[in-house]
Amino acid sequence: MTGTIRVGIGGWTYEPWRGVFYPDKLSQKKELEYASGKLDSIEINGTYYSGFKPETWMKWRDETPDDFVFAVKASRFCTNRKILAEGGESVGRFLDQGLTVLGDKLGPINWQFMS
Repeated sequence: MTGTIRVGIGGWTYEPWRGVFYPDKLSQKKELEYASGKLDSIEINGTYYSGFKPETWMKWRDETPDDFVFAVKASRFCTNRKILAEGGESVGRFLDQGLTVLGDKLGPINWQFMS
């Protein structure tokens, strides 16, 4: 069996990391670029709460190294429902927001279900 093991984090915007993981005076706009240079993968958590424009996906793609992979958290509107079979429209909206512009940098989609 072969495969790739990646080391990453869930998200990249954390104030307590500034001056600890992130160098002092690194602008918040540069945090993804910096973190992606230290790790193989980062989960995009914000997609759980809202959608993003294709331009944002392209910006994230372009700020990261060629061999980098994003994990993407599925929208809560897809998963936080009593009857999952009724989530088709929400799943379509989530998938159609532009995440495919990540190309080879699109890794797994994390589907976080209610407990």
